[in-house]
Amino acid sequence: MIGTLSKCWTTTVTTSVAATGATIALLLLPMAGQARGAPDSFADLAASLSPAVVNIATTQVVKGNKGQPEFMVPPGSPFEEFFKEFLERNRPKNRGPRRATSLGSGFIIDATGLVVTNNHVIAEADEISVRLSDGTRLDAVLVGRDVKTDLALLKVEPEGKLPALKWGDSEASRVGDWVLAIGNPFGLGGSVTAGIISARGRDINAGPYDDFFQTDAAINRGNSGGPLFNLEGEVIGINTAIYSPTGGSVGIGFAIPSTLANRVIKQLAEFGRTRRGWLGVRIQTVTEEIAVGLGLEKAAGALVAGVGEGGPAGKAGIQQGDVILRFDGKDVDEMRALPRIVAETRIGKTVKVDAWRRGESITLEVTIAEMEESDEKLAQADAEAKPEPAKDVKLLGMRLSTLTEEARESFKLDEAAKGVLVLEVAAESSAAKFGLRPGDLIVEVQQTPVTTPGDVTKQIAEIRTANKARTSKKVKSVLLLVQQRTGNRRFVAVQLDEDAMVEEKEKK
Repeated sequence: MIGTLSKCWTTTVTTSVAATGATIALLLLPMAGQARGAPDSFADLAASLSPAVVNIATTQVVKGNKGQPEFMVPPGSPFEEFFKEFLERNRPKNRGPRRATSLGSGFIIDATGLVVTNNHVIAEADEISVRLSDGTRLDAVLVGRDVKTDLALLKVEPEGKLPALKWGDSEASRVGDWVLAIGNPFGLGGSVTAGIISARGRDINAGPYDDFFQTDAAINRGNSGGPLFNLEGEVIGINTAIYSPTGGSVGIGFAIPSTLANRVIKQLAEFGRTRRGWLGVRIQTVTEEIAVGLGLEKAAGALVAGVGEGGPAGKAGIQQGDVILRFDGKDVDEMRALPRIVAETRIGKTVKVDAWRRGESITLEVTIAEMEESDEKLAQADAEAKPEPAKDVKLLGMRLSTLTEEARESFKLDEAAKGVLVLEVAAESSAAKFGLRPGDLIVEVQQTPVTTPGDVTKQIAEIRTANKARTSKKVKSVLLLVQQRTGNRRFVAVQLDEDAMVEEKEKK
């Protein structure tokens, strides 16, 4: 294993000794704005910021077997790791409920007692407490959380006003800027580390809005939820995860940029939840092959694979097959940028959308609605069957057939489903590479609807005829709109000479 991504908080189970030490890591990414040299010392900055950084402890009742006493070790004790393996190996089978304790970091953003941290630090907690830098312990209540960005907002009731931090502009931060991280690694509390911003815009597959800073400032277990500062003492990031084969810092940490975090936290404070813009489309990446099939100069934008009925996109005239290149004045350089831009758009705002449709640029106006969470899950595909319709052809590394009632029943396809049925997919084909399976339907070829294998054959023949007339820029792939057995639709670009390629591979 080269390494793993882990979130950074410290967990201990108080039962014989307690310490489950979850190997989670926080990330810090510093952004400063303008290039500047390192100070002679970070001491003054650390001294002024540390009072607003807090330690967060949570407890959760863990069901177990009854009848055994519990031996406890204080959270963060250097003996935790030593005892962990011994306790797990020798834990009696009959135990009662136990209390699991987790440790993390946070920071105060309002003098009245609002505290920011990561959602994973307080997730599943029965009790949450905040310990200030002077040792004062305060009970905390959850104001709101956002799982998709891993952020949470807590509220404590202090006797007086608390020191509070200011948000900085993460957009102004640059790769190479100095940053400072303060947190609670391994339950030690009040630790300061410094480093630089190593990269921006990292996607670590943590959620749909990933846009992390990467930093080499040391982040370890217990740092989760702590602040990442620029040299002005402003919070430009929230340490969240690290990449590490051991669970300790290896110089690759990640932080949520303040521009994103500040917006989410404001909504949690006002509504107790997030309110995100909604467009109502399913999108996919524009690959080089798909770009060629659509006539785009380069692989960019977000390809619309489906348009929700009655949603903002449908009402505005956005169609399946459109490539969204610009949204509300912002370039959509890659697919994953669009969900962030839409989510950040004010609900009810009417914006311009520049798109590519059938070889031409178009501009539409869409009014953004509010995203509503849904618990619906797609149905899982059943075991594959291979009915034998009367007519089928081999094309593009697949065996295609007319969609019959027998095929609908065998593959459990909806009555409204239309298209050309995929019966077989050659193992060495690009169709297999892109995940096509028996039971899928080809709905369009080169953005032209098809219902029979003959329609597909006709479209392929037209492409080949056009290629013969070209002296350059010959079409090498065919753009297919495929409906999966789950009902989802997506575009794929398979090799035009797929059949010859497959036959050659099979011979070898």
